[in-house]
Amino acid sequence: MSRTIVIFAAGSRGDIQPCAALGRALRARGDTVRLVASARYAPLAHAAGLELAPLTADPTEILDSDAGQELLAGGRNPIRFLGGFRRILGPLAERLLTECRDACKGADLLLGPTLGMLPANLGEHLGIPWALIHFQPSRATGAFPHPFVPQAGRLGPWANRASFAAVDQIAWQLSRPFINPWRRDALGLAPLPLRGMARDDARPVLACFSDAVVPRPADWPANVHLTGYWFLDEPAYEPPADLAAFLAAGPPPVYAGFGSMVAKDPELTDLTVRTALRVAGLRGIVQGDPATSDDDVLAVRDVPHAWLFPRTAAVVHHGGAGTTAAGLRAGVPTIVCPFFGDQPYWGERVAALGAGPDPLPFRALTVPGLAARLRRATTDASIGERAEALGTRLRAEDGVARALAVLDAVS
Repeated sequence: MSRTIVIFAAGSRGDIQPCAALGRALRARGDTVRLVASARYAPLAHAAGLELAPLTADPTEILDSDAGQELLAGGRNPIRFLGGFRRILGPLAERLLTECRDACKGADLLLGPTLGMLPANLGEHLGIPWALIHFQPSRATGAFPHPFVPQAGRLGPWANRASFAAVDQIAWQLSRPFINPWRRDALGLAPLPLRGMARDDARPVLACFSDAVVPRPADWPANVHLTGYWFLDEPAYEPPADLAAFLAAGPPPVYAGFGSMVAKDPELTDLTVRTALRVAGLRGIVQGDPATSDDDVLAVRDVPHAWLFPRTAAVVHHGGAGTTAAGLRAGVPTIVCPFFGDQPYWGERVAALGAGPDPLPFRALTVPGLAARLRRATTDASIGERAEALGTRLRAEDGVARALAVLDAVS
C-alpha cells in the first residue's frame, strides 16, 4: 500500500541529495514523497519526482552572513558550533517550525535528522511512525568519540560514550527554549523535561554511511542500520564542450571546490588553490567563474560529482559527508580542507583509511600546505591503491535498497 512520506532535509546540497535519492526510490515504488528543504533546491527535488515543501531559510545566504562566517570559523567545538546554529536559527525558529508542521499534512511516515528531533515531535503530534536519519555517527558508543569531541578518545570507552551524551545535552539545552514552547502551543504536547527526549530504540535509525568507512561498533543497538550511502546519480549528464575538451587535452586534473562553504575572501582562496596546483605541477578543475579559466585550470559552475570525480587524479573539498562519499566512491585520492562541524571527522576518516593525506583545515590553507598534499595524493602509490580499493567496495553497495528494506518494516 502506498504511503505519503515526508523527509526533512534542512541544510545544504550535501544534505539534500541523499534524501532526494531515497525519495526517488520510494516514489518509484508508488509512494508519494514530500521533501522539506530550502526553496533553493526545488529543481533538484522536482527532477527526482518529489513534492517540495519549501523552507524560507536559504543555507547559502546564511553562511554568507556575518553570523554564518562566525559559524564556519567555529571549527568542531560543539558549544561554538551548536551555539552558532542557535544564534542563526533562533530568530527564524517559529517560522521554520510552522513550515515543518504544515509540510506534514496527510503524512503516513516522517523521516529526518536529529536536529530538533523533528520527526519524533511531529510523529507524536500526528500519531504516525517516524525514523531518524544520521549523516554521521550520532549514537553513543565506546568504540570512538563523538565527531565533535575527538579528544575524548584519549580517555577510553567511558569518555567516548560520555562525549555523545554531552553533545546531545548541549544541543537540547540550546534548542529547548524554542522547541518546548512549540510543542506546547503548536503541537498540543507536554514540554519535554530538562534532560530532553529519551532515545526510542524501537524507532529505526538510518545511518546514511558505509561500514567500509565507519566500521559498525559492536555496542550499537539493532535499531541503528548502517545502510551505506545514498547516491543521486545523473547518468544522462552530458558535459559542456569546454569541459569535455579540457579533460581530453591532458592528464586527469585535480578537482578543487568547497561546495556551499562560503570563504571570507573567495578571491584569495581561489588564488591559493590555483597557485598550489601550479606549484605541484598539476592541471585543475575548480569551482568558480568559467571566465577565469586558463590553459591549466578550468573553472566550472556545477558539474555532477558522480560524473566528474572518476575522471580526476584527486579531489580537494571541504569534507561534507556527501562530497566525501562521492570522492571515495570514485576511487580517487581525497584531500579534505574542513571548515566546521563533522567535516574534520570525515577528513580524519579519509586519512585513517589511507585514501588521502592528513586533512588541511581551511583556516590553515596555504600554498605550501596544499601543494605538499597534492603531490602526495597524486604520487603516493599506496594512497591511490587504497582509494581505488575503497571505491570498488562502495560502488558494490546499494545503500538506498538497504534503507528501503528497513522502511518496509516501519509501522
